[in-house]
Amino acid sequence: MQHIATALHGPSPRADRVPVRRNSRMAGHCEAIFWGRTDRAAVRRILLAARRYDLAQRAPGRRNGPLGHIALEVLELLTRLVDFRTGRLEPAIDTIARKVRRARSAVVAALARLREHGFADWLRRFEPTGNEGRGPQVKQISNAYRLSLPARAARLLGVTSQDVPKPDDVEHAQEARREDLAAMKASLPLDELAVVEVDDGPLAHALASLGRLVQEREFARRSDIQTKISF
Repeated sequence: MQHIATALHGPSPRADRVPVRRNSRMAGHCEAIFWGRTDRAAVRRILLAARRYDLAQRAPGRRNGPLGHIALEVLELLTRLVDFRTGRLEPAIDTIARKVRRARSAVVAALARLREHGFADWLRRFEPTGNEGRGPQVKQISNAYRLSLPARAARLLGVTSQDVPKPDDVEHAQEARREDLAAMKASLPLDELAVVEVDDGPLAHALASLGRLVQEREFARRSDIQTKISF
């Protein structure tokens, strides 16, 4: 599903034809104020806090907490990929999926949970294709990610809330997370949506099978209607 992009300095004059996702920004113009220098100790604290947070928030009788084991795997990978000197972190989702050996939809869902609970954030980006001719000459590229330590998780490490920096755009970021999560769910077919909603377990796979069956029946119904119309 294609969305309208919003560049860092405002929408393109032909934004209705730009083939990039909503709220995307021009690469090279947004990362400097988004990324920041970090170090190995800081990212390890984030990962440790996430693990403790997931355990502390896990409901009795549940196998996973609000993050889930896949989100923790993804977060651990991101802590290994970040450039400490610049904060640069921009792996493609397919790269993440390949390295953690999970389905792409499971990784998308895991990232959404990390963002919802404040351990990660990202900027969608696009760049010029370099092609000439009419029409939009831009393309979607990988997101720019950054890791963070939410105050409620920092307290599990004995860190006070005053020690945790709070970005000025917290409310805006939270609203963007909710919108992105809703848009992501709306764009998924029923079988992938099951993995997002239930996590990558037996129940998710059972619901995914049911979702595929529903989709196949719907496709057959539409095909039958189209055939009758043709005659």
